[in-house]
Amino acid sequence: MRVVLFCGGLGLRMRDYSDTIPKPMVPIGDRPILWHVMRYYAHFGHNEFTLCLGYRADVIKDFFLRYAETAGSDFALSDGGRSVERLRSDIEDWRIDFIDTGLDAPVGQRLLAVRDQIGEDEVFLANYGDVLTDAPLDQLLARFLQSGKMAAFIAVRPSAYTFHVVSTNDRDQVTSLESISSADLRINGGYFMFRRAIFDEIGPDEDLVPDVFSRLIERGEVLGFRYDGFWAPMDTLRDWQILEGRVADGDIPWAVWEPSVESGSTKPLPPRIVTS
Repeated sequence: MRVVLFCGGLGLRMRDYSDTIPKPMVPIGDRPILWHVMRYYAHFGHNEFTLCLGYRADVIKDFFLRYAETAGSDFALSDGGRSVERLRSDIEDWRIDFIDTGLDAPVGQRLLAVRDQIGEDEVFLANYGDVLTDAPLDQLLARFLQSGKMAAFIAVRPSAYTFHVVSTNDRDQVTSLESISSADLRINGGYFMFRRAIFDEIGPDEDLVPDVFSRLIERGEVLGFRYDGFWAPMDTLRDWQILEGRVADGDIPWAVWEPSVESGSTKPLPPRIVTS
């Protein structure tokens, strides 16, 4: 099943890290976060990718054009270095389409720009290029296919943030104060699933979530799969530092392709219709 990845944003909140590379190319360990996202999908058998490019598209293209699997994978060296045998492969069976979708286009227009890459597939996957999870994709996809709905995504707790949720009464008295990570709040965690009919819903200049989803939600066509397992964005320099710290500690729950890592460590609850 094809996977569309949105890789064209400016990533302004990561400019403290670098203003020369797009955010999906910021490394986590020895590979860009984009590679980690793609490797997750490939683990579940989805290895046809369409990258919606924009800002610094040349950096993403160059990475894959010069990709050296031996830099981060096991290999055997012989004949004085003249013979290299890869003991495992990362991307050999991947197909990647690199599509320029504009520098300033919203996600909805980037998606519409790659309609031809989807072909006649009835269902396809999509995601941002900078968010990680260990969600059991195969189970969630099976639910989506059975539902007959037009769109779905994982609905996660914003545990990566440290804000507190405040409730007040009509006299401005605080009635409750609790951590956002423990409050009954869910946010859009990405990892979208779409039926191809989604393309017919996107109007000129429209964005995906604020425009298209608002109409689909009114019609009951959007599922939000509640997931309480690992999920982490890389929006800021602090987010990157946390992910780098996990790698340094050997704690990489999103690497479900590794034999020692189990996908979906926390069993997701049944799906529900997301309402406004």
